[in-house]
Amino acid sequence: MKQLILTLAICISFQISAQSDAEILRTIYTNSLTNGMSYQWLDHLSNQIGGRLSGSLNAEKAVQYTKSEFEKLGVDKVWLQPVMVPRWVRGALEFAYIETAPGMTTNVNICALGGSVATPIGGLKAKVIEVGTYKDLEALGEDKIKGKIVFINRPMQPELINTFEAYGGCSSERYSGAREAAKYGAVGTIVRSLSSRMDDYPHTGSMSYGDLPVSQRIPSAAISTNDAELLSNMLALNKDINFYFKQNCKQLEDVQSYNVIAEITGSEFPNEIILVGGHLDSWDLGDGSHDDGAGVVQSMDVLRLLKESGIRPKRTIRAVLFMNEENGLRGGRKYAEVAKSKNENHVFALESDSGGFTPRGFSFQCSDAMLNKIQSWRPLFKPYLIHYFEKGYGGADISPLKSDNIVLAGLRPDSQRYFDHHHAANDTFEAVNKRELELGAASMTSLVYLIDTYGTQLISDEVELKD
Repeated sequence: MKQLILTLAICISFQISAQSDAEILRTIYTNSLTNGMSYQWLDHLSNQIGGRLSGSLNAEKAVQYTKSEFEKLGVDKVWLQPVMVPRWVRGALEFAYIETAPGMTTNVNICALGGSVATPIGGLKAKVIEVGTYKDLEALGEDKIKGKIVFINRPMQPELINTFEAYGGCSSERYSGAREAAKYGAVGTIVRSLSSRMDDYPHTGSMSYGDLPVSQRIPSAAISTNDAELLSNMLALNKDINFYFKQNCKQLEDVQSYNVIAEITGSEFPNEIILVGGHLDSWDLGDGSHDDGAGVVQSMDVLRLLKESGIRPKRTIRAVLFMNEENGLRGGRKYAEVAKSKNENHVFALESDSGGFTPRGFSFQCSDAMLNKIQSWRPLFKPYLIHYFEKGYGGADISPLKSDNIVLAGLRPDSQRYFDHHHAANDTFEAVNKRELELGAASMTSLVYLIDTYGTQLISDEVELKD
């Protein structure tokens, strides 16, 4: 029996080596689209576990679930990497209204920003001053700001085709707005949700007080885009209206959590590590299906698809499900710290953290020469409408690994709808398309296969693709 198994393994290995790269990619895509596991795994993460805020019970459930699923795949190694993470809790849902006169109020949709302090027990009511960016505060000065709620109303730029660029252009308002407003005596901040559409969903996200003393910290919340427009229009008519909001969030002591790690050991170069990953934590308003349940299950499926397609990697392929990307990046930093202490040789890292929409290609942090090498593979991806191979950001969790010896990459799905759901209550399983998710998993696996086959080291005589 052992001899038979060995013979079959040799036959499969020979068959794979004899196939062209195009045929192997076709096998990968076919397996993902007809026999994928990513959608099934995401269903469980989203609908059986739900939102996975760092330090929460759901985050712990997600750790145990993904670890057990990795073990079922029969990969060479599965383990948990301990990491201390912050534990911020939302508490009872927030409540807010605009008051135009005593007893005349209009309810609006808000949510506390991650890391914010609570309002006083009875809530907070004050006059409002509107700004386009927190940088406008300096010109207004303390006399016009003290005792008021600062309303930062900065929309994402709709003319930018890359919605991540639009998001990056105004995310500082959410992150630093409260810290800056507090310096001028503001009692709270309300920040326009970072969303590319008009709706009633407030979008949370991380904020920071920096080194501001606890006694000077003010509550900060996001307001939906529809209600941001309403508030702005009402302020244009009456500068003396009041805004009331109540939130009950709290920052607790750090707790222990884990990065979940699994790998297939390389057959020729086991000390060269190719990493794929996404972040297991999410915000608590929805179930985190796009951010980043999609990246988690796609990374898991890379290992499964390699095995399913009969590919025995030369290099070690490692899937890492990072904890605490959303409000601390503790998982990514811990992973890089441990990797450095063990002198591990990571040659390539690919992150999926841009949603489960149709894949368009990849962005790379690498040399021009390496990018040219990768771009030579574009014809292999053309049948799958993958065309984007450009320099750009890899991903937050893999960024601590950055060095001259590693290529960092990010899966780039179509981004037009991503910020409709990002950090909001409508980031749910129903918003993810099964086929689009599986195409992303196949694209990641295909790139990993090519990187593993041809490596990241440039040589004078380029290895030609198998045809």
